[in-house]
Amino acid sequence: MTQSSAHEDKLFERWQQEEQRPFVGFDFSYFADKWVDEQPPWSYEALVRAEMTKADSVLDIGTGGGEKLAQFKDVFPPKTLATEGYAPNLPVARAKLQPLGVEVIDFYDTDDAVLPLPDESLALVIDRHSAFNPVDIERVLKLGGVFLTQQVDGRNLSDLSAAFGAAQPWVYFTLAYALNLMHKSNLVIEIAQEWTGKLIFKDVATLVYYLTAVPWTVPDFSVEKHRATLEQLQRKLEAEGELVFIQRRMLIKAKKQ
Repeated sequence: MTQSSAHEDKLFERWQQEEQRPFVGFDFSYFADKWVDEQPPWSYEALVRAEMTKADSVLDIGTGGGEKLAQFKDVFPPKTLATEGYAPNLPVARAKLQPLGVEVIDFYDTDDAVLPLPDESLALVIDRHSAFNPVDIERVLKLGGVFLTQQVDGRNLSDLSAAFGAAQPWVYFTLAYALNLMHKSNLVIEIAQEWTGKLIFKDVATLVYYLTAVPWTVPDFSVEKHRATLEQLQRKLEAEGELVFIQRRMLIKAKKQ
């Protein structure tokens, strides 16, 4: 066995270990020092916090494992609800949020799904990276209520998908598309912004963990199946010092008037 092949085999074993590492909720803190996740110029968290302090009720659509919503526990309105439709995340979210007084509803969000909530029952609806039905959000919002969402542009990480011979399935989902969706409701749009930035990986093992946790980026990803591509990326990393891909986000804020 050559030194080169021994090095590749060692890397392959490490990649397989990362592929098997458990991923809970939607928490990437495990490798916080192994990537650079550039952020938009706006702060979704600051905007949510500001709106929560003015609201008597809030719904978080698609809360994931509840990690993000729990960050606002000091400003929770008296009525705080969340939805989650991904079965593995539901018990995680309930374990995280129910002790904080948050009801977590089993609900799969789509752009035509109807929330199991009464008309005009909420002052604030927030949504970070989950599908939404603006007509139904308008229904559940009180007069003067606010809808605030940060979304992932459908072209997000298209270059990463392409490196593995895959294509993103939602490339149509741009800010223009989202605004057309919003115009199906009578909500008044106050903010509509988009942003392009970088997602930088400092090692291929971290990329493996990411692709395993976010399977829609490269469908049917596995270390065994994609070993050749991973080895190509390893050589690129060793030559350039990092792996850089393009991510895209959008922000929409609207009010019921």
